[in-house]
Amino acid sequence: MIEMKVAGIALDAITRSPIVLLKDASDRRALPIYIGQEQARAIMGALENQKPPRPLTHDLIVNILEVWNMTLEKVIIHSLQKDTFYAALIVQHGDVKKEIDARPSDAIAVALRTNAPIWVMEEVIADASIPVDRDADEAEQQAFREFISNLRPEDLIKRFGSDS
Repeated sequence: MIEMKVAGIALDAITRSPIVLLKDASDRRALPIYIGQEQARAIMGALENQKPPRPLTHDLIVNILEVWNMTLEKVIIHSLQKDTFYAALIVQHGDVKKEIDARPSDAIAVALRTNAPIWVMEEVIADASIPVDRDADEAEQQAFREFISNLRPEDLIKRFGSDS
């Protein structure tokens, strides 16, 4: 799993649908997730530390967690099936941990309100992320190509030994 942060909300240029954009710590990969208008407002409200006069749904969830002495340990975006992302809230109460199914947008909105980390499975990132820093990716690939091209069998034998 890779920890990601919310980079912001964007609008799809064609459909005008909101997208929450997650980025990894190195800013090398971005994961765009299409979300609804209400979820976009909820995420933006959390990013801007807005406090509504009355609790909205995600605030209510946080209040319930607090009243029952539960903590949101983390959010995991664990799969992508037919263009739909799936997530889970990992909630802890004492020694007991429970996994609660959630839409990624709702999970992110609650995570932002509780400062819980957002983790994404590597398979999801491989399937749906977009490169942000192509130059760094190319430099890393070039360094690996150079390493492989200079590698000799004797180096491996010295490093790992021989069975013969």
